[in-house]
Amino acid sequence: MMLIRPIRANDYPALYQMAVESGHGFTSLPVNEELLMRKISRSEASFAKTVSAPGDEGYLFVLEDSTTGQICGTSALEAAVGLDDAFYHYHLGKVVHSSRSLGVYKTVDILTLCNDYTGVSELCTLFLRTPFRQKHNGRLLSKMRFLFLAEFRQRFADKVIAELRGVSDSQGNSPFWQWLQENFFALDFPTADYLTGIGQKEFIAELMPKYPIYVSLLSKAAQQVIGKVHEQTRPALALLESEGFACRGYVDIFDAGPTVEARVEQIRTVRDSKRYLVKIGAVAAGEPCLISNTSLNGFRASWAELNLAPEQEHIMIPPELATALNVAAGDWVRVSKI
Repeated sequence: MMLIRPIRANDYPALYQMAVESGHGFTSLPVNEELLMRKISRSEASFAKTVSAPGDEGYLFVLEDSTTGQICGTSALEAAVGLDDAFYHYHLGKVVHSSRSLGVYKTVDILTLCNDYTGVSELCTLFLRTPFRQKHNGRLLSKMRFLFLAEFRQRFADKVIAELRGVSDSQGNSPFWQWLQENFFALDFPTADYLTGIGQKEFIAELMPKYPIYVSLLSKAAQQVIGKVHEQTRPALALLESEGFACRGYVDIFDAGPTVEARVEQIRTVRDSKRYLVKIGAVAAGEPCLISNTSLNGFRASWAELNLAPEQEHIMIPPELATALNVAAGDWVRVSKI
């Protein structure tokens, strides 16, 4: 059975291996022992913390094969970004150049450096190891965060974003960063991306152009990737769009990948999920569902074929699932269709 749970200190070797496997452009999983250990410690502290409003908490989860104990993937939630370190984006907007006397009217796309998403919550660090990209594992790893959001609403902001990896090649070369590098920086994309991942962001404020950039002045290759996702990220984008997320013109400052956003109450799984009281017994063929317990420190989530009856208060789950979720008859669970 595939099971989601909070990360623990002894998961470090698996987290490090996933950082290696994730490759270039995956800022939130840098190959850095100190930072990864710090992420685990911060997550453990966040789960143990009493919270009435979102702050500097980060919740890191792993996907575990409960039969073998193997760690298959990871994903995370940030409660509120940009409260300690500046959180940068480019916003794609327009300016109009017009002259009545000359009969000229022209709209021009511009990129403006901003911190507009300061204080919002973030979906991040989603990585599923290649051998486990099957069945509903990817959906479980991504969408279980919406069950967590729904259950612990006070820990998160009203708006949630997700930064999606932009276009780069197998060597980590980004057409968008290539233009910035040639004109403003002396760093290649993997180096700049790594420095950001380990929290060394000062160079952004020091070297990034302070004024809006006219998109037409960028190279053709850079222009073509603005707001586009990496080929491997297309499924993640499609999943988020099906949940109600949309891009509002914000893109990453390094690879120009899109950032999508949604208000929590508009996220489909948050909106449609429901609490049920547990009954334990055999379950006839049902439909694939996400299911989690309602514990914070002991949070567990999985997927199973269940018979949903929205008009009823109870749900029947098989004994092995109840054991995996650490629930007994009469406990609450939160359930949503996959």
